[in-house]
Amino acid sequence: MARELGKALAEAGYTVCNGGYGGIMEASARGAKEAGGRTIGVTTEDFGVPANLWIDEEVRMKKWHKRLFRLIELGDGYVVFDGGTGTLVELFIVWEMSNKKFIKKPIVIFGDQMQNLAKEVRNWSQVISPPNVFTAKTTAETLTLLKKGGSK
Repeated sequence: MARELGKALAEAGYTVCNGGYGGIMEASARGAKEAGGRTIGVTTEDFGVPANLWIDEEVRMKKWHKRLFRLIELGDGYVVFDGGTGTLVELFIVWEMSNKKFIKKPIVIFGDQMQNLAKEVRNWSQVISPPNVFTAKTTAETLTLLKKGGSK
């Protein structure tokens, strides 16, 4: 799914920017490159690992938290796949930044587990869900939501 989305994003004129490492990040970058697109990987010296082979431009940050905020700064929108605690941190930081009106960029939750979590969290009385947080089941739906809420 990530490879397919990377391809679709590149074909729509987007640059794929992600953490630059393996797994979903590598798959989305590979899809973008196979479609002739451009990729940026934001990595950190904290991990001591270079960007994957599908990254055109590596933005190397000294610290993990600086990497996180650079990713947020570079994105015109965010697509969240299922992932681990790092993905949770990233989702909830952009969610809260949206609540505080620091960003107005679209946040599209594409992974089933993350969608289930977001649904549950939205039911908590203390949590505000900003209007730019969406869920999508398909690549086409994800692209539509990104186009509605952000620029290329």
